[in-house]
Amino acid sequence: MKDRGFAPCFKTMKRRCVITGMGVVSPNAIGAAAFSRAVLQGSSGVRRISRFDSSAIEVQIAGEVVDFDELAWVEKKERKHVSRVLPLALCAATEALDSAGIHTASLPLEERRRFGVILGTGGGSQEFTEEQYRLYFQGQVSKMSLFCVPTGVMGSLSSELNVRFALKGPSHVVTTGCTSSTDAIAYARRQIESGRLDWVLTGGADAPISLGTVRGFILMKILTERWNHAPQKGSRPFSSDRDGFVLAEGAWIFVLEEYQHALARGARILGEVSGYGSTCEAYHRVRLMECGEEPARAIRLAMAEAGIAAEDVAYVNLHGTSTQLNDRIETRALKLALGEDQARQVPMSALKSQIGHPQGACGAAGVAATLVAIETEQLPPTINLDNPDVECDLDYVPEPGRKKTIEYAVCNCIAFGSKNSALVLRRSA
Repeated sequence: MKDRGFAPCFKTMKRRCVITGMGVVSPNAIGAAAFSRAVLQGSSGVRRISRFDSSAIEVQIAGEVVDFDELAWVEKKERKHVSRVLPLALCAATEALDSAGIHTASLPLEERRRFGVILGTGGGSQEFTEEQYRLYFQGQVSKMSLFCVPTGVMGSLSSELNVRFALKGPSHVVTTGCTSSTDAIAYARRQIESGRLDWVLTGGADAPISLGTVRGFILMKILTERWNHAPQKGSRPFSSDRDGFVLAEGAWIFVLEEYQHALARGARILGEVSGYGSTCEAYHRVRLMECGEEPARAIRLAMAEAGIAAEDVAYVNLHGTSTQLNDRIETRALKLALGEDQARQVPMSALKSQIGHPQGACGAAGVAATLVAIETEQLPPTINLDNPDVECDLDYVPEPGRKKTIEYAVCNCIAFGSKNSALVLRRSA
């Protein structure tokens, strides 16, 4: 067998990384086609929490995925041993592979060895671990899962997908808070560009809607508490009456592939990942610096790697959490990154207005929405923008959306711990 080790990797740094498959399990739609329709129509997936009894707590809404059959993806006898995040990820990954025209079981061993799984998640199996502790402290140890330790380790999520699809390349989980899936996609891209892998199953999945996690965010006072009576109005990025984000769950998974490899097998190319930048403010565990300099620098680094200027950016998919601090500073960061005059010319929108905040999976969700915009030449609207904040004065594409041809788009993310990450997507020729 021909040696395909690390030696040739550094001779092929110009390899291109394209997206050839996409799978979606979102609060506002299950399946990529349904997701495309939902985001372009501005359909909200925020509703009253059904996962547990929330009547005694201040926050009673979330971006839940409803009408999702977990047992279609995990056998009934296995369900107690895994987190909800796994069936979400398996569903999205299966669709991504199918849409890319890949049947992994039929791939030769050498192909499967050059096929990695690199996922991003924030809490991963945190809700599973919470349940194990509940059982333990209630004296119900016999009901605990035999796999409470390995399932509770976030790194096991990617391995579950490797096992399911018989993929023998690297199996990694990136967990950097809200930038997790953005960073995972970038890391996957590096593996392809360097020549180590030909394709990667990547993206993000998170399932943080549990009583303990919601209570924790309530303590931080960063969830909205004013919209229990009207859940679909709860996520309000850039609106002056916003008062916190809406917690959400979901999975957005992609097949990344080397460009020539994709062409050789006649794959349909959805877009290209052409730039990435990441910075840290080194400032605070949750707060952002008011100046916006480091989020702006992450965007500029991504643009520089893609080889584009500010005037080349046709669309920005914003982090847009619906907190007072994030939305104000992200607005400032875009003005710094693009130049204030140019920033005012670029349409931008916040997917979280429709789905809430799926934590470590939010970057992948933004990539999915941006691919929809690139393909359909229609921009997803920012819904609930009823009372624009005077400090948030860019073009956030209010309803009903807008037609736009996109060559280059920026997908932006900001995380706890002073982290900032951005991707540049390109319509691939």
